[in-house]
Amino acid sequence: MAFVGHGGVGKTTLAEALLLRAGAINRAGRVEDGTTVCDYEPEEKAHHLTLSLSVAPIEWKGYKINLIDTPGYPDFVGDVHAALRVVDMAVFVVSGAEGVQVQTEIIWKIASGLGIPRMVFVNKLDRERSDYDAALAQIGTVLGITLSPLELPIGAESAFHGLADILTQTAFDYSPSGVVTQGPLPEELVARELAVHDSLVESIVMADDDLLEKFLGGEVPSPAELERTLARGVAAGVVFPVVCGSAITGVGIDRLADFICEIGPSPVDRPGVNVHAGEVDVEVKPDPNGRPLAYVFKTIADPYVGHLSLFKVLSGTIHPDDHLINVTSGADERLHGIFTLRGKEQQPAVQVSAGDIAAVAKLTDTHTGDTLAPRDQRVRADPIPTMAPVLTVAIKAKTLADDDKLGSALHRLHEEDPALIVDRDEETHQTLLRGTGETHLAVALERLERKFGVKVGTEDVKVAYRETVLVAAEAEGRYKKQSGGHGQYGVANIKLRPGPRGSGFKFIDAIVGGSIPRQFISAVEKGIEERMHLGGVHGFPIVDIEVECFDGKYHPVDSSEMSFKMAGSLGLHEAMAKAQSIVLEPISLLRVTVPNAYQGDVMGDVNSRRGRVQGTEGANDGEVEVIAIVPTSETLRYAVDLRSMTGGRGRFTAVHDHYDILPAHLIEKVKKETGLAG
Repeated sequence: MAFVGHGGVGKTTLAEALLLRAGAINRAGRVEDGTTVCDYEPEEKAHHLTLSLSVAPIEWKGYKINLIDTPGYPDFVGDVHAALRVVDMAVFVVSGAEGVQVQTEIIWKIASGLGIPRMVFVNKLDRERSDYDAALAQIGTVLGITLSPLELPIGAESAFHGLADILTQTAFDYSPSGVVTQGPLPEELVARELAVHDSLVESIVMADDDLLEKFLGGEVPSPAELERTLARGVAAGVVFPVVCGSAITGVGIDRLADFICEIGPSPVDRPGVNVHAGEVDVEVKPDPNGRPLAYVFKTIADPYVGHLSLFKVLSGTIHPDDHLINVTSGADERLHGIFTLRGKEQQPAVQVSAGDIAAVAKLTDTHTGDTLAPRDQRVRADPIPTMAPVLTVAIKAKTLADDDKLGSALHRLHEEDPALIVDRDEETHQTLLRGTGETHLAVALERLERKFGVKVGTEDVKVAYRETVLVAAEAEGRYKKQSGGHGQYGVANIKLRPGPRGSGFKFIDAIVGGSIPRQFISAVEKGIEERMHLGGVHGFPIVDIEVECFDGKYHPVDSSEMSFKMAGSLGLHEAMAKAQSIVLEPISLLRVTVPNAYQGDVMGDVNSRRGRVQGTEGANDGEVEVIAIVPTSETLRYAVDLRSMTGGRGRFTAVHDHYDILPAHLIEKVKKETGLAG
């Protein structure tokens, strides 16, 4: 079961309250103090944010509940994807004061697409300006669903002290010391509770033909009958119960645990997992007696013990020292020590059965999204979708010792967080770290130093500008040097012409009559190519040209390969100065998906970035995709700007499309930015 929702709604505090109520901990920690079970990483304590998923199992009335606390900040939604792949239900936590916020909307769509059963917990009803009725109305409207509220609050804001159970029509009063007293409904709540009760009963019986027939015949279903029917609707992902309370005061925490166990689906209530056996798909049921099959949904990089692999058992029962095959890599993995995690605390496990979650250390070649299976049953589940990086920073090791460790450390960070992508741009000679946002990249650099002792600095990402020509030109490359003994002498006459865009370089040997000996012509070509890499008139690498060497001169004693290489280089340099050199800039194909209301803002913003809108396409759920071509230099901070423009509701992809001419009035500005001015 995963707690999901927007950042700041109290998911981690709610997990802490459940751990306390279940007796798993003796004292509740606080996010502000960095003392909670689930936020244990130093970066989480420093930022007061959940940055990665954390598992915290509890025992409740004979049931085991694997709580998974997930990040609410959009940069870390990749871990939400991972959690939703292995849970049987998602509890959406919504603040009773702020209502549904954007990340809750996004995660709801993800869970809906996966068919995950969902329920809602309205938290913070003890807060000022909290309003349960307003929250219910907004949740239904924003998420486009019909809710099934199971509780009503007793009291409001600081006076919130209890709950009314709509199915049993019973009041639960919570004292400041945590004692819960059951009794009749408060008089002022009776009329409202009755109306809600009747509406709830009608919505539940509609899902069961037999129960509906009894109800229409005047028979009142019992709370137990209603609860069973409700549970089937939740498991099917068509009924969305709502409960409420306060993670801080503890009101409703025990009842949330009750509802998770009573109406939440267990692994056997859910469809089996589809796995691939070659070209055939097979459904695997969570049978403890079946063949062992495990799915790794999270990797934690530990500088001391190596990798910790969190996995869910899809089938069978797994024991310490079992041998399984990584179906993706083919590695034979021995699961030496298996343990359960409660935050960072490890407890050895004797066995882990189908539907349960555990962890194992030091697997040799297993990563997030891999499947572990018996040698004779190599089936695999679908990998977890990787979040596309949208923001890039250039990094540089601060010392030689840091540089020696940088590559390995970055690789291990990527294994822990596949949304972090590392590239080396050979054209700009920069190491690029790509991520899903500013906070994502900042946290990655903090972990790089803390976990692996690697300090790096950052710099702006360089754009790979290039240079070409508009018209043809001729030039003579003459290299002559005399310094005693043999000298250096070579002359190459060339014609420079613009080539088709994207053609690169074409060399034409038009020498006749031996004006340049055959063995030196290739040296002319090499000299031209070296000059192309060094840059043209504006200092950028030269591309898309044709060079014809049509004449030249040599000396029988002083000519050499070096002299003609220099002649070719000098000839190109001279010709570039005559051929109206221009700068080319990379152009990206930008696809931006936003709610319809933001279409105009996005299109106007594209125009302000020297971009051109190519068209729009309708998307699902009231969204539109704007397709545009935009100079790459104008997209480097687009992730930040789009999030601000759309309140976090927009998403985009940007891929290199082609090169185009940089406007002349921007050349000096670009040269200054790249350090080539003057």
